[in-house]
Amino acid sequence: MLFSFIIPVYNRPDEIDELLKSLVLFDFDDSFEVVVVEDGSLVPCNDIVEKYKDVLNISYYFKPNSGPGNSRNFGMQKAKGDYFIILDSDCILPKEYLKVVASSLKADFVDCFGGPDKALDSFSTIQKAINFSMTSFLTTGGIRGGSEKVGKFQPRSFNMGLSKKAFEASKGFGNIHPGEDPDLSIRLWELGFSTRLIKEAYVYHKRRIDWNKFYTQVNKFGKARPILNLWYPKYTKITFWFPSLFLLGFVFSLILVVFSIPYFFFFFLFYFGMIFVGSLVQNKSIEIAFYSIIATIIQFYGYGVGFLKSFINLFLLKKKPESAHPELFFKK
Repeated sequence: MLFSFIIPVYNRPDEIDELLKSLVLFDFDDSFEVVVVEDGSLVPCNDIVEKYKDVLNISYYFKPNSGPGNSRNFGMQKAKGDYFIILDSDCILPKEYLKVVASSLKADFVDCFGGPDKALDSFSTIQKAINFSMTSFLTTGGIRGGSEKVGKFQPRSFNMGLSKKAFEASKGFGNIHPGEDPDLSIRLWELGFSTRLIKEAYVYHKRRIDWNKFYTQVNKFGKARPILNLWYPKYTKITFWFPSLFLLGFVFSLILVVFSIPYFFFFFLFYFGMIFVGSLVQNKSIEIAFYSIIATIIQFYGYGVGFLKSFINLFLLKKKPESAHPELFFKK
């Protein structure tokens, strides 16, 4: 089996350098290829890629900007392998990554897999806090990529494997972003393919974002979910409502405090206390534990508001997704 790494990049040459450096250090005996797709960047990474021509089987393509989904499809069309591994450019891979993937697929083959993400010690305090809020079982981490307990697993495209057969049958990623990865997972299920989490196939996901960018990201996640529920109603789950219900419950608890009924508010204080302790145990830092509370609040607020807005637009006002939220769709 020949593995092809598919890496779309947009204005992030430094990230590509770190990622490619980690691929060079792989503990893996067989050959693999790397396909870098420059998605219309103003700051290209061709010079960075050139540095690795002698140590990696690597190819580089520049194309007009059309979004990460289309760029991944472009890369898979150009790749020579029969199994594609799709990565975000802000990832760093441990040296055992490909050996773990190959071993898992040999023991129990699946046409699409996903892996979780972790934080390196070198990450900033905010990066570690955001990583905690995005991966912890105390938040929505179990649904996103750290657990198989919530229904069928939907791989995320920062760390996703896809067979050539599944790609050709599904035509790859759609035009929505974010949301293109669960959209692909559901279409694969409908075509008879299976998906699976490989827990040991983790990446270090750097997420070079500040609080404002993090809010924008999770807000778009929230907006995308009702669109997927509209397209695929049989895969709708009550868990998708949790951030919105949490947000509404928190506002309701504050109103009750005004009327001297603080008991519901104590529940939320207890929850944030659990976030603090969970992050403290994991990261061994009071500062990161405090930031983890902030990250969780932003995550739930951003996602919850986006979900409610999209739900109202689609299911109450009966707007079409593309007209209600054009910011989630790249022009073809």
